[in-house]
Amino acid sequence: MAKATTPADLTITPRDLRFGRGTRRARWWMNDDPVATAFYNALSITFPKGEGFFIDSVRAFREGTPPRLAAEINAFIKQEVMHTREHVAFNRHVTDQGYDVSLLDRHVDEALAMTEGKPAIAKLAATMALEHFTAILAHQLLAEPRHLAGAEPQAAAMWRWHAAEEIEHKGVAYDTWLHATRDWPRLRRWAVKALVMLTTTRKFFAGRYLGIIELLRQDGIAGPRAHLGVLHYAFVRPGMVRKILGAWFRYFLPGFHPWNEDDRTLIARAESDYAAAMLPAT
Repeated sequence: MAKATTPADLTITPRDLRFGRGTRRARWWMNDDPVATAFYNALSITFPKGEGFFIDSVRAFREGTPPRLAAEINAFIKQEVMHTREHVAFNRHVTDQGYDVSLLDRHVDEALAMTEGKPAIAKLAATMALEHFTAILAHQLLAEPRHLAGAEPQAAAMWRWHAAEEIEHKGVAYDTWLHATRDWPRLRRWAVKALVMLTTTRKFFAGRYLGIIELLRQDGIAGPRAHLGVLHYAFVRPGMVRKILGAWFRYFLPGFHPWNEDDRTLIARAESDYAAAMLPAT
């Protein structure tokens, strides 16, 4: 079977939307559940700095790319800039509730510091790995409505909007990598990609887990109660982490490409959901 590539009819569309302005969100905005709320809050804290890193990493290889890929990189950058803006606004709601996110910020800074002094191609490989994470998380978020069930409407709308655009541009960093490493032997390309994914996975999960535990500590939830609650949420119900493991593993298979699974139908579903959430109340 021929290896998949980015669909020829794909259009990456930056959607300039704003969510939750002028409203005060409940402390446990996610179904009045402190663990679920901490899960998404901790993830959101990473996005402003993380997406700035993604933009810089991909933009470094834009020159000389084929016209179609260059246009997709430009659209990717526009989408990521708007994601950053909305997560800055979302994170302001988090700190408005009295949460101290300095430890979570430090985890992000430490992860990004690992790439300092590394070649640009290594930064692109890290971006490619993290973009795979965001794409498979986005797929799961949109495929199973239970993940955002009971969330405040504007918060849920923001996460669906972000997830839709992550699916839409999920092949950009990967295609940029393929172009940048087009002269590499296949074994070298795979080995670097696999090693960076393993390193990134360890750092990603450790940082997010510690961040969630820290936010729960500030809610007075600590010790076994906190750890068991997070593990149950991640691996049992709704089990986001458990459900993405297969998609994570496929990254290492020969012939992998993000568009081996064409899940654009989820984008249309998300658009209807967040559009409905943004309609004024009557």
